[in-house]
Amino acid sequence: MATIISAPLSRPTTKREATLFAEFSAFWRAFVAKAFHPYRPELHYMRGPGPACRAKQMALSPAVRSMLADIRTAKTRKPSRSA
Repeated sequence: MATIISAPLSRPTTKREATLFAEFSAFWRAFVAKAFHPYRPELHYMRGPGPACRAKQMALSPAVRSMLADIRTAKTRKPSRSA
């Protein structure tokens, strides 16, 4: 029967290797923390109606509706040519 022995990972020997290893491990720790972070609803909370909603409501008001009707009728009238 064969026996498998695992040796611990050796630490970097030079200062540059240690710095690269530290940066690499810090990157992966941050990546895993952000990738598997639970849902935070406060990041997706809508604070109220935006400008598009206000524009729709203004277009539906009676004053605006009558003004738009006047503009449309003025555009459809053809100017009389008196020469």
